[in-house]
Amino acid sequence: MYKLFLAILLMTNIAAGAQTKSYDTSRDAKNGQLVFNGPITFSDLFSEPSFTWLQSGIDEYKPNAEAVAMLQSRLKEYAIVIFIGTWCDDSHYLLPKLTKVLQQAGYPLTGVTMFGTDREKKTKNGEQTQYGITLVPTIILLKNGKEAGRITESALKSVEEDLAKIISEK
Repeated sequence: MYKLFLAILLMTNIAAGAQTKSYDTSRDAKNGQLVFNGPITFSDLFSEPSFTWLQSGIDEYKPNAEAVAMLQSRLKEYAIVIFIGTWCDDSHYLLPKLTKVLQQAGYPLTGVTMFGTDREKKTKNGEQTQYGITLVPTIILLKNGKEAGRITESALKSVEEDLAKIISEK
C-alpha cells in the first residue's frame, strides 16, 4: 500500500510539473525586460517576481469612486480583452490602474482575456490581427461579441472614467 501511495504521489508531481505555459518568454532586445508573448492571465503576471511594477502600481492608484460605482453596476455586461507588452512602460503604467479598477468594480480578473505581445505588437498565435492591434496597451470592451470601445496606449481622463464613458455611450 505504501509503494502504491508513493507511486501515485510521484506521478501526480510529474504531471503537475509537465504543465506548459500558454505563452512564450524572452528578453526584449531594447530594454532587457522580460517578454510574455501569447495568452496570459493576471495570475501569470502576479507570479513573475520581476513584475514588481504591477503590485506597486495597484497599491499606489486611487481610482475615481464615482466612475467605479458606475462600473460596479454595468461592467459585468461586457467582456474585456487586453493586449499588453510586459516590456512596455505604457503597459506598466496603465495595467495596474485597470487591475485596481476591476478589483474595486467587482469584475473577476479570471474573466479577462489577455495577450502579451512582443515589441512589434505581435502575439504568439496572431490574435493581434483579429483585433487590429497597433499599440499597447489596448483594452477592448465587447458587448454581445461586438466591440463597444477601446482604450489605446493611454487613458484620456483615467482608465475608470474612460471605461465608464464607453459604457454610458452604449
